[in-house]
Amino acid sequence: MSLSKKVKAGLDETRILILGSQILLGFQFQGAFRPAFEHLPFHDRVVWIGALGLITLTIALLITPSVQHRMVEGGRDTKRLLGVIGRYAGLSLAPFALALGADLFLAAEPVLGLGPAAAIGLATCGLALLFWYGLEALKARANGDKERTMTSREPEYEHTTLETKIEQMLTEARVVLPGAQALLGFQLVITFSEAFEKLPFATKVVHLVALGLLALTVVWLMAPAAFHRIVYAGEDTPEFHALGSRFLLAASVTLALGISADLGVVVAKTVASDIAGVLAAVVSLALLVGLWHVHPLILRARRDAAPFP
Repeated sequence: MSLSKKVKAGLDETRILILGSQILLGFQFQGAFRPAFEHLPFHDRVVWIGALGLITLTIALLITPSVQHRMVEGGRDTKRLLGVIGRYAGLSLAPFALALGADLFLAAEPVLGLGPAAAIGLATCGLALLFWYGLEALKARANGDKERTMTSREPEYEHTTLETKIEQMLTEARVVLPGAQALLGFQLVITFSEAFEKLPFATKVVHLVALGLLALTVVWLMAPAAFHRIVYAGEDTPEFHALGSRFLLAASVTLALGISADLGVVVAKTVASDIAGVLAAVVSLALLVGLWHVHPLILRARRDAAPFP
């Protein structure tokens, strides 16, 4: 399989992971405004915040390869990028498994009690880690020499046609778009809840700003397809590829701001502390901006400074 096909397959696999994680993030956001949430004990609220942080980390890791593809590689397919896709996808599964176990614990505790719910959460997390890491590790060890030989033969760079670049750029938009749309829907529903009406005015404004940022994210992500049809009549041009890449990078900025703002709102409501909410928003924004913008800029500077083969 060529390097371009492997990159495309990696992006498609990322789509599978990120849609579920973004829907779970929407559930975490919306659940904090449900009537039953007010009656949760403090330890459940701590678990809830932990799961929210873990699923945010999952999303941050899954989107990172697409941003690096745009910012660092300029849409080219490289062996480094293929490694980044595999590495970040692998890293994202651990917090996803922990968040899944935490959410099942929270769902089971009101019905079965603390002990059985903890057992269910731990079992779910352990099972996920087994199927996502354990079995794969055994298989990789069995095929280790063969895989290393095949990997060593792969070229560091491969000529990437304009058609392939545009196809992968549109795939990267589809990686984020469904989850962003679902997250926007979850956040819109919150504004019609009784819990939202009780929030301070400033908190409501922050949530509305986050809604606007998420809506803008959806606009940015849908724009390349619209431009491709309406402006370029389906033709693949370097100008369209550059424009679409800019739209995707703009979406990563508004998505980071929107997620961080709403995470701060949810944390502040959960623990009844505005300071905790602000701290959570700042930490989240630092994580997302660091992974999606600062680190890729550093990598691009290093790439530009190095001689191109």
